[in-house]
Amino acid sequence: MNFYDRLVQETAGARQQLYAVPQLANALRGDISVETYRAYLIQAYHHVKHTVRFLMAMGVRLPEEHRWLHHAIVEYLEEEIGHEEWILNDIAATGGDKEAARLSTPHLETEVLVAYNYDYINRRNPVGFLGMVFMLESTSTQIAAQGANSIQQTLGLPAEAFTYLQSHGKLDISHMQFFRQLVNHIDDPLDQAAIIEVARNTFRLFANVLASILVGEEMKHAA
Repeated sequence: MNFYDRLVQETAGARQQLYAVPQLANALRGDISVETYRAYLIQAYHHVKHTVRFLMAMGVRLPEEHRWLHHAIVEYLEEEIGHEEWILNDIAATGGDKEAARLSTPHLETEVLVAYNYDYINRRNPVGFLGMVFMLESTSTQIAAQGANSIQQTLGLPAEAFTYLQSHGKLDISHMQFFRQLVNHIDDPLDQAAIIEVARNTFRLFANVLASILVGEEMKHAA
């Protein structure tokens, strides 16, 4: 079994826990309000704005024997720059205030997801961040476009409100092919263990982010 297939296999349980989060299951069925969709986008903004910084931090911390990974990091950087602005524009297309979203305070669950990755890069093993990459890209290839289509049909929002989800649903298919080739070149058992550990944990942490988003009557009472 190659390492990519092992990664998929060993993260299956954590991935299913993410897919079982009611907020995600509801969104995939189109059972969602504009307010809930906007709340999701705000939390997405607060972690996506760190993606380029994560990659830069990873590159800086890589030991000499892993300098070959710099080419992959540069490719990811070029693809990821500016995606947080797509999210803010989507918020504006839903009728929200994108500048208020930019200045908002992220949920604690989102802060923990971000802090965990910085800590792992800086204190443990920078190669492990590829586990976060796997979580994000494997999730978006399976659910982003489906969720966007279901939500748009239910809410009647314009296509401009779904640029982030739709683009990731398409882009990350090619990204996953690139990722598969990349991680199959990583043969150090410690690096492989780090990638699996981060992937498992970020599936769990992202599930917590989604679960933190209020829905329906909860939002009305919180307002």
